[in-house]
Amino acid sequence: MEVVHVVSLVVNLPIAKPDALAVIALVSDGEVLDAGSADPRVWVSPRSWAMVDLPRFAEPPPFAVDVCSHEPAAAREDARRLAVALERVGWRIEPFGDPPAE
Repeated sequence: MEVVHVVSLVVNLPIAKPDALAVIALVSDGEVLDAGSADPRVWVSPRSWAMVDLPRFAEPPPFAVDVCSHEPAAAREDARRLAVALERVGWRIEPFGDPPAE
C-alpha cells in the first residue's frame, strides 16, 4: 500500500464544494474527476491531486483543500503553487506553514 502525503490549505471563503473544485480546476488547467462521487478530485500536477474537505452540518468556513501525492516534496511544492494561484483569483488562504520534517 502506497503512502499518501497530504498538505492542507485552509481557505476562509464561503463556497460550495462543486464550485471550489471548479475554481481549483480552472487555476490548475485541470478538470474535476469523479464529480458527483464521494471523492471528487483535480490533478494539479502530474504528481499531485487536490480534494476539498468542507465543514459538515452547515458550519461556517474555513474549509480545507488537501493536496495529495505519493511524494512528500511534490505535495508541498504543488500546495504552494496552488495557494498562489488561488490567491490570484481572490481566495483567502491562511498563512502557509511548512509541515513537520520527515
